Amino acid sequence: MVAAALLSIALGPLAPYAAAATGEASVYARKFDGRRTANGERFDPGKLTAAHETLPFGTRVRVRNLANGRSVVVRVNDRGRLAPGRIIDLSRAAARAIGMDPRGVARVEVVRVEERREDPGERPSLPGQ
Repeated sequence: MVAAALLSIALGPLAPYAAAATGEASVYARKFDGRRTANGERFDPGKLTAAHETLPFGTRVRVRNLANGRSVVVRVNDRGRLAPGRIIDLSRAAARAIGMDPRGVARVEVVRVEERREDPGERPSLPGQ
């Protein structure tokens, strides 16, 4: 029990994502094209990026479509209040890569594949933001 607590402290906010998570993925709406993401970069639907509620910016995760087995590695660069049951919001390029209908949702598995690195688009937040 103590070892598990120490591991949780060492991993910080990534601890719940050490193993795979399953749920639904959705696709960014076109209205977000070119808008700023939460880390400050402009959203490009042609890049392999995603929004996740808690993973640090720059974290890379493998998203696997459970219906067809296709997978893609994406970089977390945005936040979002996802609908209940949804665990990730994908760019259109990422959705296409896993054979997902860009207007729908798909049941997916999300696995962290790389620790968070410095994200060039990330801006430090100021107190009160």
